[in-house]
Amino acid sequence: MDLATLTYEADGRVARVTLNRPERGNGIVPRMPAEIAACVERANLDPAVHVIALAGNGSGFCGGYDLVASAEGDMSGLGEGLDAEAPQGSPLGPPPAGSPVDPATIGANHVPESNWDPVADFQFMWRNVRGFMSLFHSEKPVLCKVHGYCVAGGTDMALCADLLVIGADAKIGYPPARVWGSPTTALWAARVGPMRAKRLLLTGDSLSGEQAAEWGLATEAPPPEQLDERFEALLERVARLPINQLVMMKMLVNQSLYAQGLHQTQLLGTFFDGIARHTEEGHEFVRRAAAGGFKQAVRERDEPFGDFGRETA
Repeated sequence: MDLATLTYEADGRVARVTLNRPERGNGIVPRMPAEIAACVERANLDPAVHVIALAGNGSGFCGGYDLVASAEGDMSGLGEGLDAEAPQGSPLGPPPAGSPVDPATIGANHVPESNWDPVADFQFMWRNVRGFMSLFHSEKPVLCKVHGYCVAGGTDMALCADLLVIGADAKIGYPPARVWGSPTTALWAARVGPMRAKRLLLTGDSLSGEQAAEWGLATEAPPPEQLDERFEALLERVARLPINQLVMMKMLVNQSLYAQGLHQTQLLGTFFDGIARHTEEGHEFVRRAAAGGFKQAVRERDEPFGDFGRETA
């Protein structure tokens, strides 16, 4: 089944959800989290499916939010993939005019000299968090394959999966921690521990797949030519278990994160993300993007910094 931003395929005991915007680095647009949630629900209700496989088409898993529009001040593309014939206000249809997810509202809320509406910003981003967290809340386990890159908002999504298999040469991290962002699903501390989460978020550095495995973020990090084979082997092994065992084992482990206050942390992380986009530094980033383009603004933000493990400016 081909949707606007991804594909869904039931393949025996495996439901395959594949991000499918390769021409934009599988950049996240408002419809993508809603389509992920719909696919997760479909897989959970399919009695033949035991496990969900999350992956991305193209050169990498996900380059984060498709922020070119909001950074450069043109929000016309944010409605991409919305079904004009669907009822207004439905998850996959056009939003009501003036709603927090209306591209015009989002655009107006990102003008540096305007008044910022923090609640409208939160309502917009919180719907994305809920879509990504459908992977975490899914009764059936979700395994994520990362190739090429998984950065920024892509990690908000990927870290919601239960297990990650990351290519040894892939890049994973949250560079917007330097300016203009905060991880909304707030799972870094849960996945790598507080000290290592701070090491990444206080620098904006990224890990290689090999380093991610050393840190316990990745279940394994095979060479790129073996990534598909190793991912499929793990999928097959997990899919052998009965559904009831898989559901209970996942729920048992997830309770520990619920008990640590994950939901409250995500509320804070989502508000912080809005604040980070509306600081003096955040507004300057937007001005640079509007003047020289989003990619140039990102280069100016990131070039003073080396890769993780190398000396940084």
